[in-house]
Amino acid sequence: MPRNYWSKAVTEHSNALDLEADVSPYRSAMSMLTFYINRAGTHLPKKQIKVLEAAKDALRAEYGR
Repeated sequence: MPRNYWSKAVTEHSNALDLEADVSPYRSAMSMLTFYINRAGTHLPKKQIKVLEAAKDALRAEYGR
């Protein structure tokens, strides 16, 4: 019997990156990246963690943080 995970639904139906003009894209993008890293936990391959952490570094550089 397949397990249902709330995180799958969030990932598939999230509108966090569909931002209105007055919403901070930096914070939303950083939150989504952190969400993926935290929800996957130890199941996330180290290669994928490196990719996501690099994306967070690039985001910080883009926004001067």
